[in-house]
Amino acid sequence: MGAGPDRAHGAVSSHRRRRFDVRVVPHRRRSPFRLRDWRMRTKLATVLVVPSVAFLVLAGVQTGALVNQTTALSDFAEQVGIGREITAAVHRLQQERDRVAGELAELRRAGAGGDRDVAIAALKPLEAATDQAMRELRQAAEPLTDADASWRVAFSEALEAYDQVVYIRAAVPPAVLGSDTILSNYHRAIDVLLNLLAEPSPGDDHPALSDAVLRYVQLARVKELSSRVRAELYEAARAGRYDVEDQVALSDLRAQQLTALGAFRVAATAEQIRRYDQTSVDPEFLAATRLEERSLPGDGEPQVLPAPEWWAASEDRQELLRQFEVSVLDDAVRQADGASNGQLRTTLLVAGAIVTVLLFALLISVLVGRSVARSMRLLRSQALRIAQVELPDALDRLRTVTGGVPAIDVAPAVVRSLDEIGELAEAFVAVHRSAVSVAVEQATMRRNVNGMFVNLARRSQVLVERQLELLDDLEREESDPDQLENLFKLDHLAARMRRNDESLLVLAGTESTRRWNRPVRLAVVLLAAGAEIEQYQRVRHESVAELHVVGHAVGEVVHLLAELLENATAFSRPDTVVRVTARPEGHGAVIEIADQGLGMSPTALAEANAVLAEPPAADVAAVERMGLFVVSHLAARHKIEVRLHASADGLTARIRLPRELLAPDPGPELDPPGASRMLTGAIAAANRARPVELPVAGRRPDPAVPRSNRPVPVRAEDVLAPAAAPVPDGGGWWSRHGPATTPSGDGFPVPPPVPVTGGTNARGLPVRVPMAQLSAVTRSARPEQQPIRHEPDPDAVGGMLSRLYSGVRRAEAEETREIPMPRGGVPTEGGRQ
Repeated sequence: MGAGPDRAHGAVSSHRRRRFDVRVVPHRRRSPFRLRDWRMRTKLATVLVVPSVAFLVLAGVQTGALVNQTTALSDFAEQVGIGREITAAVHRLQQERDRVAGELAELRRAGAGGDRDVAIAALKPLEAATDQAMRELRQAAEPLTDADASWRVAFSEALEAYDQVVYIRAAVPPAVLGSDTILSNYHRAIDVLLNLLAEPSPGDDHPALSDAVLRYVQLARVKELSSRVRAELYEAARAGRYDVEDQVALSDLRAQQLTALGAFRVAATAEQIRRYDQTSVDPEFLAATRLEERSLPGDGEPQVLPAPEWWAASEDRQELLRQFEVSVLDDAVRQADGASNGQLRTTLLVAGAIVTVLLFALLISVLVGRSVARSMRLLRSQALRIAQVELPDALDRLRTVTGGVPAIDVAPAVVRSLDEIGELAEAFVAVHRSAVSVAVEQATMRRNVNGMFVNLARRSQVLVERQLELLDDLEREESDPDQLENLFKLDHLAARMRRNDESLLVLAGTESTRRWNRPVRLAVVLLAAGAEIEQYQRVRHESVAELHVVGHAVGEVVHLLAELLENATAFSRPDTVVRVTARPEGHGAVIEIADQGLGMSPTALAEANAVLAEPPAADVAAVERMGLFVVSHLAARHKIEVRLHASADGLTARIRLPRELLAPDPGPELDPPGASRMLTGAIAAANRARPVELPVAGRRPDPAVPRSNRPVPVRAEDVLAPAAAPVPDGGGWWSRHGPATTPSGDGFPVPPPVPVTGGTNARGLPVRVPMAQLSAVTRSARPEQQPIRHEPDPDAVGGMLSRLYSGVRRAEAEETREIPMPRGGVPTEGGRQ
């Protein structure tokens, strides 16, 4: 029914200034361990991250396996590639060993007369070639220091075996050691190198590469057995005979050679077999073979071959086998490199495909996630803006509207998509539009109800004013003290009824029509407020500062103070008094109203102060506690601070008037002395010695008190109206005929005693003629004597004001929309028809 306070606009603006309150459920804390409390962005990130991580794990495992295979094949290719250096070192060791075997036999056959320098000279180039081959092997093996453990162990054993060969070389020229002891070191070094040659293994997944390794290893063993046969035959040729052990060793070596050759032919490819067959029919190879056949045991003793011839022929055959061995090893290296490169390409392709798929999936996921998150963010932002800014702003505008109901525009949905989020945004906008429509309907209904209440209150005020006017007439004509006391009671009840009507107007959001155009002393305002309550005789004004209240706020300040005084007298014992003090404080003033009543509980006091601090809309509670709501609305309208405080023996109301409501002293002419009907004024000089008896319900006033100078006011306007002495017939400035005039002693023309009018209109009101009452002659600029001012009779003035006020109320109650004019027209203020 009522309108909210003006400070509601400040509350609305605070919605705009304040950030959105994201805690839409403030009673429950968000827990990071509760899935339903996660942010939408977190949930979307989780939905995207978890599958991506799982995919990355699986892809990482697959890629890791491919990388391991690629690394293994790369190491395998490097180990196969280092086979060139290994076979070269083996070939040099075989040459050195075979020549050492022949030189040892020659030294032993010659005995002490043997030429050791010749042997040393023959072995020196071979040893240098072997050392060079081993250095190349060491250099080639450096990148493989991080290879698998088995290969590193085999390589270490090969180096140790070669160190033994280097160590045993010094025992060859003296021939102090047996041939088997010296040659066994060579045999062990060559066997270890052949084992290192067979060390590369591609794994079970690559049998073709394993066969390639097996082929060149078998061929290397065939070549080694051929070299051992050459050493045995060369040793016998230099010794000039065969020992029994030599024949057995040769037979065993030839058998192993045939077995190794058969194994090679099984593992070798057709092309390799073809190349071996071409090598075996080479003339040099055949010459060595025919020469070796002569050493085979037949019907007689095996023939001892000539040493130079056999060494030259066997050297050619070994060189042919070396070339064929290099070609087979090159085939294996090419095959290993091809497999390693193919595996590397496969790994790179798989890794690239995994990264591409992952990036594509992440891109799609991010785009979809950002789309959903953006829609949710826009929807959330719009929802918070509607819930915390737009809807409260619209409700506040509709709550504080005084004229017609404004049109409230509802913004469209910010999410334009056609998915579920877009449908949710449209539904939310529909809910917002429905809420605004309901609020508009309620505002229209509230405005209509307010209008009805205003109309009824004003009609009631008109009736009350007419009743007060009638009571004034009856009081002036009544001389019976008993009847006059009853008339006083009716007068006071009517004044209280008028205050209730004004309270309804306040709750309806309408300002009071009782206004003063000049400042009024604060003491007079307090007296006027006391005159508005029933138990005014209990109010005591202890100390009131000399302050003035601006005229336009006097009526509502009186109303506010009257409500607080009414509350103080109603809730305190009848034998106690209500003390009122007023003092300046800062740029304003503070009024304190203290009673000795029942007081209030802390909870009720806090609730009352909350209502006073921020006035709520009028409802049923406003009717039950109308005074509190009226004080709250009036205080908010004029920025007056009202607080209730508990005291030792009751309750204290503290009212702080702002600087804007105070005015300077207007001077004696604008603020004349109080009337004889003041609440605390003396009655007459003859009765000054005895106390003034105030009319109380149930007690007669002293008959000695003159009724013509009635000292007890019953309405606030009696206190606020200036007192004056009676004037001669003709009326004062309250009179319809204007102020009485006195002819000037200087002979200047004076306005006529009766105003000049242009007749009356259809409603009986006089039409003023402009400038009709101005003097015809211009006065001189000299100072003139002030005329004697005659004040009107207070009773007559009070009756006139009451009648004027009631006429204004009736005019406001009658909703006349046009003024009928005579046919001929009436002259206006400008003299026009």
